[in-house]
Amino acid sequence: MIEVSINQQKFQIHETGTLADVLPLLEIQQADGIAIAVNGAVIPRTEWPSCALKPGDRVFVIRATQGG
Repeated sequence: MIEVSINQQKFQIHETGTLADVLPLLEIQQADGIAIAVNGAVIPRTEWPSCALKPGDRVFVIRATQGG
């Protein structure tokens, strides 16, 4: 297991964990309107399944909201 920070909270994930594994940890069931950044760089959704997380990575999950 490795430790990563997701939205400033520590999580333990499997060594082979990817960004695709992050949403279930946060109990997010649909990726619509979601953006994910790792260490300050936004990662395109098409790369989530192949973007391997490393110990100490800082992940930010951002959800778009409507308003006006």
